[in-house]
Amino acid sequence: MNGVNEIRSAFLDFFKKNGHEIAPSSPLVPRNDPTLMFTNAGMVQFKNLFTGVEKRPYTRAASAQKCVRAGGKHNDLDNVGYTARHHTFFEMLGNFSFGDYFKAQAIEFAWTLITRVFDLPKDRLLVTVYHDDDEAYDLWRKIAGFPDSKIIRIASSDNFWSMGDSGPCGPCSEIFYDQGDKLFGGPPGSIDEDGDRYLEFWNLVFMQFEQVAPDERLPLPRPSIDTGMGLERIAALLQGVSSNYDIDLMRSLILAVAAATGVDPDGPHMASHRVIADHLRASAFLVADGVLPSNEGRGYVLRRIMRRAMRHAQLLGAQEPLMWRLVPALSREMGQAYPELLRAKALIVETLRLEETRFRITLKKGLEILDEARASLKPGDELDGKIAFKLYDTYGFPLDLTQDALRATSNTVNTEVYSQEMERQRAEARKAWAGSGEAATEAIWFALKEKIGATDFLGYDTERAEGIVAALLKDGKEVSSLRAGEAGSVILNQTPFYGESGGQVGDTGIALASGARFRIANTQKKAGDLFVHEGVVEEGVLERGLAVELFVDHERRAAVRANHSATHILHEALRLVLGDHVAQKGSLVAPDRLRFDFAHPKPISAEELARIEDIANRAILDNAPVLTRLMGVEEAIGAGARALFGEKYGDEVRVVSMGYAHLDEAGLDASERAFSTELCGGTHVTRTGDIGLVTILSEGAVAAGVRRIEAKTAAEARRHLNTQARRLHEISALLKTPEDESVVRLASLIDDRRKLDRELAEARKKLAMGGGEGTAPPIEDIDGIKFFRRAVSGVEMKDLKSLADEAKQTVGSGIVAIAGVGPDGKAGVVVGVTADLTARFDAVQLARAAAAKLGGKGGGGRRDMAQAGGPEGGSVDSALAAIGAALREITRAA
Repeated sequence: MNGVNEIRSAFLDFFKKNGHEIAPSSPLVPRNDPTLMFTNAGMVQFKNLFTGVEKRPYTRAASAQKCVRAGGKHNDLDNVGYTARHHTFFEMLGNFSFGDYFKAQAIEFAWTLITRVFDLPKDRLLVTVYHDDDEAYDLWRKIAGFPDSKIIRIASSDNFWSMGDSGPCGPCSEIFYDQGDKLFGGPPGSIDEDGDRYLEFWNLVFMQFEQVAPDERLPLPRPSIDTGMGLERIAALLQGVSSNYDIDLMRSLILAVAAATGVDPDGPHMASHRVIADHLRASAFLVADGVLPSNEGRGYVLRRIMRRAMRHAQLLGAQEPLMWRLVPALSREMGQAYPELLRAKALIVETLRLEETRFRITLKKGLEILDEARASLKPGDELDGKIAFKLYDTYGFPLDLTQDALRATSNTVNTEVYSQEMERQRAEARKAWAGSGEAATEAIWFALKEKIGATDFLGYDTERAEGIVAALLKDGKEVSSLRAGEAGSVILNQTPFYGESGGQVGDTGIALASGARFRIANTQKKAGDLFVHEGVVEEGVLERGLAVELFVDHERRAAVRANHSATHILHEALRLVLGDHVAQKGSLVAPDRLRFDFAHPKPISAEELARIEDIANRAILDNAPVLTRLMGVEEAIGAGARALFGEKYGDEVRVVSMGYAHLDEAGLDASERAFSTELCGGTHVTRTGDIGLVTILSEGAVAAGVRRIEAKTAAEARRHLNTQARRLHEISALLKTPEDESVVRLASLIDDRRKLDRELAEARKKLAMGGGEGTAPPIEDIDGIKFFRRAVSGVEMKDLKSLADEAKQTVGSGIVAIAGVGPDGKAGVVVGVTADLTARFDAVQLARAAAAKLGGKGGGGRRDMAQAGGPEGGSVDSALAAIGAALREITRAA
């Protein structure tokens, strides 16, 4: 029972037998706490239960929660690999009571589990309690039989937990294990408490107060329990090792690294093996939860983690990308407990491979700069923060990677200067990240929902209904009425209008009352399920309490429905062609088009795109019924419904199924399952045939690892295809060739045109320079210097230089000047000086003389070739004469 997977199962089984609901791990991107970058503790998903905002059908729960601490307040990244217990990714075991049991039963559960199930020796255990928590002190004496010496009172905030400056809070009780005098350290509260001998492995939080003011706490009416035990720590204790990296799970990953690199896992490069093993877990789970490497936010933290591991792979001598080759080992160890690893395996592999391939190019350049800068540093010196920032800004080196590379020579980075550079560059981004304005703007909707309740949505079954005006708003403030000509928002007790959400746009239409007419231009969904109808009063007066008739724009709704159902079908077609890793990253369902963003690491070929469109249209032409069912989340997923992993769903969900699964697509009979089954709150067609057809307009990248498809359906698709067909017909008529031969014929004509253009340009140049048969070149002798000048027409300005080169060959030794006028009326002139005369004459000086006559300023080039221009196209001859005059003046002055 000492393996990590067995320990996790034993913990959950123990609490399940003791009446706890086993809650699956929430995603690493928190859905209910915008203050956190990543989920960093087991209680995060239960935060709203502790505060009373949310209710669930159970009052006690247990979970194994995946956590990441690598950014923001909780950042252990720098220590990972160099200490025994720091991780970027770890698992937190916890049991929770939401107003059910309290201290006595929590301590009883903990003591029973660790001494009877985990069989830890009692004489090695000791606990801490908050200094004035006599109740917990007495319970430990009674339940565990501890003497006073084994129950240590701690007065610091380490043993008092709070959610923030206000809200639930309470004392803690931490459980420690004495690993023996082979390790340095003293018991908690002693001067040597930071040593490794006494290991804290479980923290029990007794949530019994509410902080209402800095100096005021009130007892909670229903005290609660929140506990957290690091799975890696308890595994190390049960397996008799002093480092988390020596437990079976981590050791398996480290040995996979060693096998791939041929480097001793326990030798001088032990830290690098540990970094790679830890960061592999964090990277894979973040990608599985929808985070992709980028240069900002969560994606930037993921990139830092990936690149730190990849740097250590380079230190181990890996010549090719390494991380992606370790994913199968991770999947074997953790895939059963976390099936999202298996679902996203292809995406994880490709993301790691591409990121490491790109990083290896920049790593070489960045290390060269770092090594050059480090050469002048003595041990203990600081690297200039500006250099560290340049490495980050230009070469993609995160600060911690630079610090890690300097660790071997005991150097550090001047982080103050680095921060100043970062501040200068990211000031605007940081303002946007704060997001305080949005929270203030949305507050009004939550207050309204508290006062009037949620809106009942009727639009799945009807596009017409009646409702009562529950609230009116103008300019963001609540009002009692809206009069003709006034714009505002209307909230009703019930509505058939769909509120914008899930990518689907909001409905439009009309609301009618006695003597009043309100044109609805958009419908938004606020505070979860408050439907806000935005528009203008066209007639009469709208007042609170007024009954109104509601009419959704049917034609627009029908077009939106077709596009939404087509999005589901395209999603499944993408998965069938590209693989199971395809996952939605965003969508727009509008009346005239659909847009679908999805995870895929590379461009889609034309052949793949054609197959996707063919499969989608076959599902549409089946004209299968679109079925909607209300089911429990687990039941729905068990029945094959696809959910966005980590998306928050209620106790009941809408499951939308459509189409037939064809044998050659899924290996199933059409009767065995639908073509597409997804959890969805949007509106859909009745049968797939109602979509008509779908045609893909475009496909391309919108972000790293994210592609976008745009398409049209139904009438819009037909109009688009008809327009394309008419254009093809017109083109074939102009070409006087059958439509199926038009492309080949057009390509041939374009090729012929290019050849003719080249020949014509050459002919014009020859004509411009030749002056006809037997005509002598226009060469003037100026004080013994040959001066060739010509004004040309019908020649593009870009060809003047080549004409000047030809003229220089004609004169052998001398000065040439070629001038011309472009189709816009502007003139250009090129002056050339043969090589034997460049010591005496400067082409730039001569070109400037011409520019003055053309209304231009200056000229540019070299002594042997220069050009100038100006707007006075009628002064070309004067410009050429000016060059001759300047030449004459120079020769006579000499």
